Amino acid sequence: MNSVPNITLNNGVQIPQLGFGVFQIKPEDTAAAVRTALDVGYRHIDTAEMYGNEREVGQAVRESGIPREDIFVTSKLNNGFHGYDTALKAFDQTLSDLGFERVDLFLIHWPLPTVGNFVDTWRAFERIYAEGRARSIGVSNFTEHHLRTLHSETEIPPAVNQIEAHPYLTQEALRGFDAQHGIATEAWSPIAQGLVLDDPTITAIAHAHDRSPAQVVLRWHVQLGNIVFPKSVTVDRVRENFALFDFELSSGDMAQISGLNRDQRTGPDPETFDYIPS
Repeated sequence: MNSVPNITLNNGVQIPQLGFGVFQIKPEDTAAAVRTALDVGYRHIDTAEMYGNEREVGQAVRESGIPREDIFVTSKLNNGFHGYDTALKAFDQTLSDLGFERVDLFLIHWPLPTVGNFVDTWRAFERIYAEGRARSIGVSNFTEHHLRTLHSETEIPPAVNQIEAHPYLTQEALRGFDAQHGIATEAWSPIAQGLVLDDPTITAIAHAHDRSPAQVVLRWHVQLGNIVFPKSVTVDRVRENFALFDFELSSGDMAQISGLNRDQRTGPDPETFDYIPS
């Protein structure tokens, strides 16, 4: 089994650098997918209230037989529950659905610029953290100015900023800002929903290393220091995505992949995205 390195967050909590994501996995398929990932060796699961599969993630963790403290579980606040009291209530529901006494990481899913109350939401997160019901707290899809607002108006810095990042959207400036302020960067959509896998530069590097394009891109993330959690319901793909720690990209490989940046998003722009589920 490959050994997945841990990254130490700014509060001392350790998070496995490679995890398993359950975005867009149907609830009825989630428990089996998570059990497969845990059997392969993953010890980090990333879910969210918005995904509708927290209950099944918790079920899979309990059925795995692996001690709860050995599995790092992240969830995220649904967009409809910004605000102090509503965030606290939503978090209670997350714990109930997962069947856990606490989560390892809880994130504000989106900053929601028009709603404009992520500061009050973050103060609820600070309470959750102080009560020990989340081992760490963070944000998702926050840009530099969102992070600066939190820094100036709240007490506890985010441990993590989970952002869209891949070779076509390297987010170099934002990752640098995160690092400067002790915030770990997590990359969602790490292979750009498959968009980068046919890129000639990536396929050539993959051929040279006798690896798949997905493995090369995920290894690029790892060497940049990003935390990644690819998603698949295919057993062979789940295993393949886990096999990242027995090869290394050269500095030239890394530069070529980073040079593919075109600031191209596959998901929404956090500066304008205000989706509130009904």
